[in-house]
Amino acid sequence: MPVILCLLLAMPLAHAKERLFWLVRDLPPFTIFEGAEKGQGVMDLMLPKLIAQMPEYDHSIVRVNRARGIQMLMEPSFTCDPTLLWTPERAKYVHFSKPSLGVLSTGLVVRKQDQALLEPFLDGQQVELKALLDKTRLKLGIVAERSYSTQVDAILRQLPDSAFSRHFGNDATASLLQMQQLGRLQLVLSYWPEARYLIEQQGGSLDDYRFYPISGVNHYQFLHVGCSDTPQGREAIAHIDQLLPALRRDTLPALYARWLDPELREDYLQQARHFFDDSNGASAAQP
Repeated sequence: MPVILCLLLAMPLAHAKERLFWLVRDLPPFTIFEGAEKGQGVMDLMLPKLIAQMPEYDHSIVRVNRARGIQMLMEPSFTCDPTLLWTPERAKYVHFSKPSLGVLSTGLVVRKQDQALLEPFLDGQQVELKALLDKTRLKLGIVAERSYSTQVDAILRQLPDSAFSRHFGNDATASLLQMQQLGRLQLVLSYWPEARYLIEQQGGSLDDYRFYPISGVNHYQFLHVGCSDTPQGREAIAHIDQLLPALRRDTLPALYARWLDPELREDYLQQARHFFDDSNGASAAQP
């Protein structure tokens, strides 16, 4: 037998790395696909740092809408989503990381010309969402298959389907805001930093809009990395959980704070230092 062939046979077989598919959707300020800030979102900048510390995998980033992303996570594939909210329904097929980032909760985006419609349903500066949609014919624009937090989802489940205008496609929130501008619906459910970015991208003026937090909903909600609940997904989350403490302490809060209204940034950064303290934030952040 030739010497070279003997040497090749003696070498250990090189195993191809498993490929991890990262699911991202157009979700400013976390992931930004278009415009002057393209690629400068919170997760746009964080995900490469995470990938660099996981060399045991080959990585691919896949753009999906929310509905397709959920479908892929339900399949027996090796897929992960870096901006996922924990819900009891998702926990049946997704293996979640520790909380990664505390963000301001979603609320109602309303055009200034329509804000009088909300006044009977305001509790201070917060809106009583269920009462508003129970007692009016206003339409609420939402993204199909998107969770808006367990608290908000619980409110939405109490309302008839006729209260909603659901969007299934890509750029769903941007499309809902355009529908709102055209008068086809009055209310859009969104994060304010997300809506603010999209309104400006569409050439709108922020002075024409108001944002109302939802009464009874926590001020902050917490994002997680979620992977398909498979042996590969659980193994990836075990590694991600080792990497998250440094990222959520040193990287993520500052990346997110730059997208907040200037008067909120310092207060957010101060509170973010304690989100995951063992004495309070860590327990509050867990589902």
